[in-house]
Amino acid sequence: MSDITAKSCAVILAGGQGKRMKSDLPKPMFEVLGLPMLDWSIRACEESGIKDICVVTGFNHEIIEEHLNGKYHTVFQSQRMGTGHAVMMAMDWLRERTDKNVLILNGDAPFMDKETILGALSMHEEKGNAVTIITAELEKPHGYGRIIRNDTGVCGIVEENDATVEQKKIREINSGAYWFCVDRLIDALGKIVPVNSQGEYYLTDSVYILFGEKYRVDAYISSNSDVVLGANDRKGLLLLNNTARSAIINKLMDEGVEFTCTDGVTIGRDVTVGNGTVIMQGVILKGKTEIGANCVIGPNCIVENCTVGNDTRLNSVQAYDSVIDNNVKIGPFVHIRPGSHIKSGVKIGDFVEIKNSEIGDKTSISHLTYIGDSTVGKRVNFGCGTCTANYDGRSKYHTTIGDGAFIGCNTNLVSPVNVGKNAYTAAGSTVTKDIPDGALAIDRTDMHIVEGFSEKKLGRKD
Repeated sequence: MSDITAKSCAVILAGGQGKRMKSDLPKPMFEVLGLPMLDWSIRACEESGIKDICVVTGFNHEIIEEHLNGKYHTVFQSQRMGTGHAVMMAMDWLRERTDKNVLILNGDAPFMDKETILGALSMHEEKGNAVTIITAELEKPHGYGRIIRNDTGVCGIVEENDATVEQKKIREINSGAYWFCVDRLIDALGKIVPVNSQGEYYLTDSVYILFGEKYRVDAYISSNSDVVLGANDRKGLLLLNNTARSAIINKLMDEGVEFTCTDGVTIGRDVTVGNGTVIMQGVILKGKTEIGANCVIGPNCIVENCTVGNDTRLNSVQAYDSVIDNNVKIGPFVHIRPGSHIKSGVKIGDFVEIKNSEIGDKTSISHLTYIGDSTVGKRVNFGCGTCTANYDGRSKYHTTIGDGAFIGCNTNLVSPVNVGKNAYTAAGSTVTKDIPDGALAIDRTDMHIVEGFSEKKLGRKD
């Protein structure tokens, strides 16, 4: 925790229902690049050094509470009566922190960042503000509350509908995020009187109260205008995803990653990609995926929580929770399931599935093969149609294949079974016993030919 945030805490407002989303999911739980918007706000706090966080829940609060799993304090807003009322739900929690500054964030505005949070807090403390409003300047500020300034700081916030023609020309707008001195916030919240027809308590009313009591109010203009963005409906959510997606792609291009086409490309915020790597169309990189340098990923790959080495090529591959080493070539139409380790120089061709298995260096698995719960050595060759029969309906069993083994086409390896080094299996064999090093396993019945069968069965000669 940095010195500047040592005496800071945060309240995140996450009670939104999002009726226009037409879903039973609380609005802050809708995802941007695979991460709930609430998590974006929480991570902005944590990256700034703020660990003391209270989340105000509301609609279907159990979903958020289960997601947070007790990591953060939560309070429940049973009635949606405005942003000020939401903060009031955390009053007991705030009273235990009267010597701190509190950051108020919206749980459905995902693009707040560390630089803005710390910059606003620094201003807040240096100028002795009772409240510091986080603002941004927009080319098209229509629909947002405008910030009115005088010589000493901020003297008002005017909503769009109440603004004069001149005030509507102001480009600085309210993001809905604030730094407050906790004791000043508590006092102001206690003085809010709802005067609107909805009977709601607005957090901006506490700002007006502090204005009136001659406390210092100022605004910090963020260099990141996206901090104001939120989503009220599915169209807004798509805009957030596109904004985040474009930002990550632009950042990666600056770092030396090439994109041949960005159609359908989605890259999560925790993904890292090495320089010289080429990302093709339809690629989705999720979770804590790490892609090495000088790779070619795509087209049409999904890679989630995987580590991929350097100089590796993936073509129409789905890979999850696995490690893929250097100089590997995989695809098309390959499924790498969790717990797999594909070592250097491996070649995997079309319609192959690997599950919870280690594939040794320079092994070749060309096509139409399933390998599950197996340890495969170096330079093994798999013929078409090989299958490890690793499950008997109750338990999973392991297969071990030694270095240099040759697995013939249509071999069934019935686990548990061991294939020795440099051993062979004949095409069409079902292997139920261990094969010694260098041995050949053949399991075939005699072929029988029945003359005239087709004429009798199908009633024709040609």
